[in-house]
Amino acid sequence: MLITRGFKPSRTAARGSVVAIGNFDGLHLGHQAILELQARRSGEEGLPAVVLAFEPHPREYFAPQSPPARLMRLRDKAEVLATLGIDELRVLRFGADLCRWDGPTFIERVLNQTLGARRVVIGEGFRYGRDRSGDAAQLRAVGARFGLQVDEVPPCTIDGLRVSSTHVREALAVGNLREARALLGRDFRINGRVMEGTRLGRRLGFPTANIRLHRKVSPVHGIFAVRVSGAGLDQAPAVASVGTRPTVGGVERILEVHLFDFDRDLYGRRLGVDFVAKLRDERYYPDLESMTAQIQLDARWARELLGAKG
Repeated sequence: MLITRGFKPSRTAARGSVVAIGNFDGLHLGHQAILELQARRSGEEGLPAVVLAFEPHPREYFAPQSPPARLMRLRDKAEVLATLGIDELRVLRFGADLCRWDGPTFIERVLNQTLGARRVVIGEGFRYGRDRSGDAAQLRAVGARFGLQVDEVPPCTIDGLRVSSTHVREALAVGNLREARALLGRDFRINGRVMEGTRLGRRLGFPTANIRLHRKVSPVHGIFAVRVSGAGLDQAPAVASVGTRPTVGGVERILEVHLFDFDRDLYGRRLGVDFVAKLRDERYYPDLESMTAQIQLDARWARELLGAKG
């Protein structure tokens, strides 16, 4: 899959493309419905499939003091899109310049000139352009001038709940991983590279692989039963913490993973951590002894939930 940025015309612009537009944060079931229709249209028309996304997330730009929790980093999103057969991921910088464009300008400059779109696939309620003034009706009317057709995908619902990135974030925030799994169609995952730590966990008898979150806001907090893949691991059972480690004076929020019955060096390796169940919230302990005792209980509970003997 080709990853491109900015407004330089795509190498397939002259030929045309089928474009899916959105932030696709989390690539939940609603996003998957959009991409499934895009794949079908792409096959029917013999045109490449292009995903148009924006960085930063528009809500990060408009409300920098209260940004949404990122479900996926751009790299993670790109890796999943590549497995779905997307030919190109075009990333536009969301900032003051783009925000000034009205809907017709966006259609002409981005969809027509940059991507050569012949068909656009969007979710119901998709808005674009200055003050979010553009909608599907405008997209059809203005796009017709350029031979552009529009498919609007109806909302995906589960038990009456509309599937959305917001609802995934809400489920994760309260530790409802079962609901998040239903909305995503899979376990929530955080990917990252293992960094050098203080080795305190090893001294306490619980060596951990430490991973930076690279997010302004984490969608999950607390202690979890997880499964880990990558670096030769395949859904290996583990217990994990996402927090600041207040007992030892930590400041940065990081992901710490203790793999059961595993003692290999993972520094610099990239791992995927799937969150299966939340055990509890992070707490402050008066000393390392009481913290270690709780970690032992957490590990035992996580083993039971994951069916890992030990």
